[in-house]
Amino acid sequence: MAPKRVRLLAWGSFAISMALSAAALVFLVLSWGVPPLPTEFGPKGFSIAFAVVGGGVGAVLAARRPGNPIGWIFCGVGVVSALQALGADYARWALTVESGRPPAGAWGAWLQEWVWIPLVGSLGVVAAIFPDGRFLSPRWRVAAWVAIGLAVIPMVLTALVSPLTIYVGTPNPIGDVGVRENLALGSLGLMFPVIVVGTASLIVRFRRSRGDERQQLKWLVLSMSIVLALVALYAAVAAPTGGAPGDRLEWAEYLMTLAFLGVPISIAFGVLKYRLYDIDVVISKAVVYGGLALFITLVYVGIVVGVGAAIGAVGSPALSAVAAAVVALAFQPARMWAQRVANRIVYGDRATPYEVLADLGERLAGEYAVDDVVVRVAETLGRGLGAERVVVWLDIGTEHRPIATWPAQAGDDDDMRTYPILHQGETLGAIGVRKPASDPLTDADEKLVTDLAGQAGLVLRNVRLIEDLRASRQRLVAAQDEERRRIERNIHDGAQQQLVALAVKLRLADAAVDPDPATARAMLAEIQADAGAALDDLRDLARGIYPPLLADRGLVAALEAQARKSPVPVHVTPDGVGRYRADVEAAVYFCTLEALQNVAKYARATRVDIGLETGDGVLRFTVADDGVGFDPAAAASGSGLTNMRDRLDALGGSLVIRSRAGRGTTIAGSLPAT
Repeated sequence: MAPKRVRLLAWGSFAISMALSAAALVFLVLSWGVPPLPTEFGPKGFSIAFAVVGGGVGAVLAARRPGNPIGWIFCGVGVVSALQALGADYARWALTVESGRPPAGAWGAWLQEWVWIPLVGSLGVVAAIFPDGRFLSPRWRVAAWVAIGLAVIPMVLTALVSPLTIYVGTPNPIGDVGVRENLALGSLGLMFPVIVVGTASLIVRFRRSRGDERQQLKWLVLSMSIVLALVALYAAVAAPTGGAPGDRLEWAEYLMTLAFLGVPISIAFGVLKYRLYDIDVVISKAVVYGGLALFITLVYVGIVVGVGAAIGAVGSPALSAVAAAVVALAFQPARMWAQRVANRIVYGDRATPYEVLADLGERLAGEYAVDDVVVRVAETLGRGLGAERVVVWLDIGTEHRPIATWPAQAGDDDDMRTYPILHQGETLGAIGVRKPASDPLTDADEKLVTDLAGQAGLVLRNVRLIEDLRASRQRLVAAQDEERRRIERNIHDGAQQQLVALAVKLRLADAAVDPDPATARAMLAEIQADAGAALDDLRDLARGIYPPLLADRGLVAALEAQARKSPVPVHVTPDGVGRYRADVEAAVYFCTLEALQNVAKYARATRVDIGLETGDGVLRFTVADDGVGFDPAAAASGSGLTNMRDRLDALGGSLVIRSRAGRGTTIAGSLPAT
């Protein structure tokens, strides 16, 4: 559905709720002086308030989360509540103030009889699908639909009862179909399966939930708990009166009204994830203050009323003073007890420091996978402290690496208190802990973290040894691979170039045999010498050493020797270049040989110039020919150019190729060298 249509439907339903509520408000004002009937529940205007709040919440949720049915359910709740308010207030005005003269007064009373049942059932359905709008499983969906079907029975029977039960004696406007009050009242028990399914689903979902979903559920759990507590309070206070019609507990009804209005608001906070984690602070403070209020009330009632009644001095100032003294002396222990209860409700079961350390010891004794032990350490500490997040870091060289987190989901590691992990005086890593703002770290918590960090030192020592072993194996494998690639490159760039030159000279000698036998014999002698040199180079490379001339006399001498062997005339300009590290000289030497090989293969050049120069800690070389050239942007790089780049990149150098068709090619390289 298009977003515009979604918003139109959502806010249109709210507009209907507001229009019906405005009409109900008119009749409420007209009948304000009429006291509520003994069979009515709640203060005047309760349904109007619920229609405005429920309809508004539904419009906001449906417009922002159209895929979540909770918003649409509350849109319906707003409209139905407004209808109930209009029916009740119109019936009061028409039947009581105007003595039944206006039309349809009985219809308003009839609507008031049964329309509240789908409102109660809808809250059970919302509880079953909160917060994501989906049932826990297909079985829960079936159970919910069965419960809804059962709830339809009392709604139908209540709508058919005659005469009406709220306005006693008023006939049912749809006729007398034989349904009596006792049958309709007896069927109201069929409403409870919807509430039971919703409550049970909420409890199961809360027990399974973690992270954000748990915080969302806490909003609804808090509001529902307040409603249930006030209902229980109302029942307990109303029981001594016997439920007499004249004994209306208006103050309790007002409290329950406010509690019911809080349910859709808390649901909106949960679905929209608004100020999600502030719910922990709200619950904690509510439990603490509620517990203290209950404690003070019990002390006052027990001493002033109970003891006063026993000695015949109820309301005695002396007993009041005694009660005040008892409250003053026991207030701090009561507050601590209430805080512990609040922490248990908000953060779940907490282990004592001894239990945490004992559990860790059992895990260390029973686990064999070191990585798993570190994860268990983070989990044990997190659950023991009721922390939001725990991270274990390991120091490997200069790296501060996280190796275990609890919970396992990715999260923010900022604003964490860190505690070093030591073993034999050496810092191996750290443990980071973050707790909710409503439950900061205490001295006992810090001592627990410190003690556990000491126990975890040996674990991290083993972890680091394993990491070092893994790293050393990786270095060995990498070194072997690099050495193999180095030998391959050296063979390719050295002996292979010499063999290519031999092949070229052989072709030239073969061409000179008939016209110039003397030249052919001289070339064959030269080829024989080159073959011996190539064989020597292959032997040297097989032993993993550089060509003897390069190792003994340096880069310039080795290049000049290769220049004399080239079939294309080569001129070397050393420009004061001296000796360098073996890897630097080898890189320049083999890169230059690769360039000479490319000239012999492809350039059809008549001259090659090799330039060497140094300055500012950089060794530079160039290989320029006067051959046919090529377009570097269009031509693909072969293995020779790739090897040259790899050699120079490994030492922090660079390679540049400049060429144009018909203008020759220049290969320029540079690398740091001293």
